[in-house]
Amino acid sequence: MALIVQKYGGTSVADPERIRAVAEHVAFTKRHGNDVVVVVSAMGKSTDNLIKLANDVSSVQPARELDMLLTTGERISMTLVCMALAGVGIDAISFTGSQVGIITDTVHTKAKILEVKGDRVREALAQGKVCVVAGFQGVSTDKEITTLGRGGSDTTAVALAAALDADSCEIYTDVTGVFSADPRIVPQARKLQHINFDEMLEMAGAGSKVLALRSVEFARNHNVPIQVRSSFTWEPGTWVTSQEPSMEDPIISGVVTDVSEAKVTVRKVPDRPGISAALFEQLADSNVNVDMIVQNTSTDGNTDISFTVPKADMKVAQGIVESVAKEIGAAGIAQDDAIAKISLVGAGMKTSPGIAAKMFRTLADNGVNIQMISTSTIRISVVIASADLEKAARSLHTAFGLDSGQSYSAPLPERK
Repeated sequence: MALIVQKYGGTSVADPERIRAVAEHVAFTKRHGNDVVVVVSAMGKSTDNLIKLANDVSSVQPARELDMLLTTGERISMTLVCMALAGVGIDAISFTGSQVGIITDTVHTKAKILEVKGDRVREALAQGKVCVVAGFQGVSTDKEITTLGRGGSDTTAVALAAALDADSCEIYTDVTGVFSADPRIVPQARKLQHINFDEMLEMAGAGSKVLALRSVEFARNHNVPIQVRSSFTWEPGTWVTSQEPSMEDPIISGVVTDVSEAKVTVRKVPDRPGISAALFEQLADSNVNVDMIVQNTSTDGNTDISFTVPKADMKVAQGIVESVAKEIGAAGIAQDDAIAKISLVGAGMKTSPGIAAKMFRTLADNGVNIQMISTSTIRISVVIASADLEKAARSLHTAFGLDSGQSYSAPLPERK
């Protein structure tokens, strides 16, 4: 008997028909002799609708109250899934994040999991029940309801799988697995059968929306195998594990695109020790996540510093940067939200020279200008104009031999 954690995203539980389909699949898994823990997101666009409702009510939204509001979406989903399971003869019980014992820090809207107790889940599993847990939420060390930020339900599922020592964690979404690129941008993208944690971590960090970054970190740290698959078909998905790629695997696993960031430039910054610390410490204290950073060569004792932040944090970042710029005597700031980040990810980069040169030549041949560059051992990222994103992604995908030979077809066939 295996213990399987299954996570169903918003599209998988978007309406009563899909909720009943989820219940049938959970029942199928249970009846084949497995223990099952289900983690659910809010139905469809429920979270977006709740945020809009908050915006309509007031422009002032205390983070604590926003968390209290947003967690209602997952609570609705968990109860409806339990009802649907009862309808197909499966004994199920629902739990909120706090009832499960998902303990977080005290940062509202972006809380990090500190511990998963899971005692009530273990007790229910021992009684033969299916446990349905509300994703995206926990309870802080000071006993306040918190949310885990974007992709929080993925993180909930993997954290539970780690705490319960589950055999695997299945992430059900609206795509059939992890692709070599976003099929909506690169129609020739192909589905990957397997990818290792390090590559998936780089993809998630570079902007891939298939799995949340923190969920992959949890999986790698606790060696939890993940299978990403569609909730609408029986097609096998993509396994994300610790297995290293073989010699036959492509050097590059994927081309990742991201349009969720904006660029900030602080102009004519005095080039002396402590300036960068003064800027980035204040951004960190406000939980603004800085991604790429470029500092130009000093000229006449001054330099320009450019960096990227999530567009969602731009309002907070702008206020901080303007204040710091005045304090340090910078000439001013500029911002640009018409940018895109495009990244090559592949474990084969470790032993294959010339990847960056080939990437830059491909972009140049297609008239794409590079604004910023960032690298890791298995990733190269560049910032370009958002208008060039599609041709850049397609040309790189072709140049590195990732094209599948056929266009991705959607919608996918329904489960029968």
